[in-house]
Order: sequence, then structure tokens, then C-alpha cells
Amino acid sequence: MVICAFVVRSRRTTCVHVSNIPCRSSALSLMGNQLDRITHLNYSELPTGDPSGVEKDELRVGVAYFFSDEEDELDDRSQSDSYKDTSPGELGPAALGELQYSAFCRQECIFSKLHENEDLNVYSVKTLLTMSKPGDLLELVATAQPPHWAIFEGEDQVIHLHKGEIRKDSLFDISCGRQGRIVNSRYRYRPLPPDLVMQNASGHLGLSSGEICWTNSESFAAWCRFGKREFKAGGEAHSAEPRYFLKVHLSASTVHTLVFRSLEEMIRERRRVDASGILQELSLVDGKE
Repeated sequence: MVICAFVVRSRRTTCVHVSNIPCRSSALSLMGNQLDRITHLNYSELPTGDPSGVEKDELRVGVAYFFSDEEDELDDRSQSDSYKDTSPGELGPAALGELQYSAFCRQECIFSKLHENEDLNVYSVKTLLTMSKPGDLLELVATAQPPHWAIFEGEDQVIHLHKGEIRKDSLFDISCGRQGRIVNSRYRYRPLPPDLVMQNASGHLGLSSGEICWTNSESFAAWCRFGKREFKAGGEAHSAEPRYFLKVHLSASTVHTLVFRSLEEMIRERRRVDASGILQELSLVDGKE
């Protein structure tokens, strides 16, 4: 079917050439010829305009698709409904050995995760809760896992996408020992007022896989805060030329650049790299900045 072909194609990137790149660890290697493993694929026609009404653009209809793969399974396994955080609240900031990224839509920087631009320290859940305000974007991180994003509501409650459902949970219950941080400035878009952020998040509580068009916790939480349809699967038309460029900063001088036709596609690949440590897509540019 034509729709199915469109869905599969949307997970690919456009490439110009591939070259070997030096890596900081043996776990990071280029595997450009491997096929993506996609399972449990289904799709439906859904309006991709935002129900909150905050978008000013004309409403468009596109193909929204919902599926799970290795990244989503990792995300699910990393969380437990019964886990209670026992880390002391006075724990100070800690640094993790994380990959650093910057991302661009054509020439505009839309995403930055660089030590030089942002405090990448993480905190215990108890400490994080004392720092957070309603509407904040929270990120829970751990080695070899995709980060889990949530919208902070108040007290210890967050709203997030978990196991294909928009739900409200205690941050203690979903942390599973992971530490976290506030990532309001990770994306460079203008944020909505906190009350609209909370309206976006709470307005979708209880919806599950067949009713939503976000494929991971980051895309949902970022949409709540910024209200941009680009965070939705099928939320933007794929152009003939790649629009998005993700730079993986392997070292101070070595940068590996991946190219994509949609923001949601780029987010999924970056999260997969965070979980696996492997650059699997083909590259546009390898070299020094």
C-alpha cells in the first residue's frame, strides 16, 4: 500500500557519502548498511493540528504512525510502577559521560546539548523537585538508555508518555534510580506560558497508542511546552531535500552529521543513539569543525 511505503520511507535519511570517523569508545561505530528494525507497525489518518488551538498555521492532515522498536522497549524496561526513590535529597549535582549534540533546521540552531552552552549536571529526584516549577520540562537520564522526558505539574507529580499512554505519575515512582535535570532551554523554540503547557499535558491524560501521535516521551513533552506540530509523527510534510541536521560531537574536534527530513525522525534517531551508543544512519559530513 502507498501509505505503508510512506511510513517506512520516513525513517530513512538522505545521504551524500560515508567515511570512517574516530570514536571516543569502541562502543561507538558507524554501521550505515544495517536495516532499521521496526515492529508492531500500524497507521491511521489523523488531523495533525494541535487541539489546544495555540498554533497559528493552517490545519493540515497527514499520516500519523505508531510503532515500537528497540528504543521504546528499552524505555519501558527502565521504568517500574513500584520503584521508590531512596537517594538522599541533599545529593549535589553529578556529571555523566553523555554524547553531546547540536541540531539545525536549515541554518537555524533549534537544539543544543553542549557543555559549553548548558549545565548538563544531573540531580537526585528529591533535589530536582525543589528546583522545578509547573510546566517545566524534566529529563531523567542513565547510561545506555534513552532519556525519559516529562512535564512537571507540582508536588511530585509529572505528566508523561509511558508505554503508549499519557499518564500522571509520581516522579519518585518513574525515576528507577535515575537522576534528572530541567531542560527548558534544550530546544530553542519560544515556550508557551506555563498554564498552556499544563493545559496541553493534562488535556491528553488517559489517551493511549491509537489516539496519540507521539512516538516517545521527549516528543510529547516538548510538544506540550512549545506547541509545535513538528514534534508529532506525520506533523510536517517531508520535503524533497533534508531540512534537519544533527551534529554528534564525538570530541572537541570531531563532529559527525546526520541528515533528516523531519524533526520527529531526528529525535527518534538521537534517542536510539543515546540508548545504543551506535551511529547507524548514513552521514552527510564527517570531519572537524
